[in-house]
Amino acid sequence: PEVLHHTLDPAGERHYVDRYLAGPYLLDPLYQLAVQDDVPDVCRYRDEAPDRFRSSEYYRQYCERTHLKDEVDFLRRVDPTSTLALVVGRREKRFVKGDISTLQNIAPLVNAALEKIWRLSPLRQADRADGRSMHRQLIHCFDHFGEGLLTDREQQITQHLLRGYSTKAIARQLGIAPGTVMVHKRNLFTKLGISSQYELFSQFIEALSAS
Repeated sequence: PEVLHHTLDPAGERHYVDRYLAGPYLLDPLYQLAVQDDVPDVCRYRDEAPDRFRSSEYYRQYCERTHLKDEVDFLRRVDPTSTLALVVGRREKRFVKGDISTLQNIAPLVNAALEKIWRLSPLRQADRADGRSMHRQLIHCFDHFGEGLLTDREQQITQHLLRGYSTKAIARQLGIAPGTVMVHKRNLFTKLGISSQYELFSQFIEALSAS
């Protein structure tokens, strides 16, 4: 991903933007949404997040520290491989139903503006081969995290845990029983030598840094 503009101070940029772009964006529900074939014009961030997202280490390390109460995102697919996102956040109070309705009504106007911003952006003409190469490396790291130690099923469950899915949600996603998920979770924790979600996240970040 590329950041066209933000309102963070230099310290915030180092903490959120630089660290985010180093790989943890792969766990971001907004990123997951942006790479889908069917991209919505506007969405509420918390509505797109997994059921235990607020308990995930990704949320604690990146989202919680922004102190945002709520977030709405505008998305615009600007070419076959690029989606532009505008993040609108609130720190004082959450968006109410009327706010969401208003934002949905202005979405066509906002997304037309995003399209124009993209057309004028130097990134549109820039050679982004290096960025794409790094992205492929990070995707490979995520897809193969735990390889050699974990079974294919344990790797699947690890990916869901990192993204913030509960045991029941993982079971529904994979079509297996919650008890089976728990057994796999215990086994993968043992194989990785960890005992908490924090340690799992830390190992994943270390793997990203080494990729």
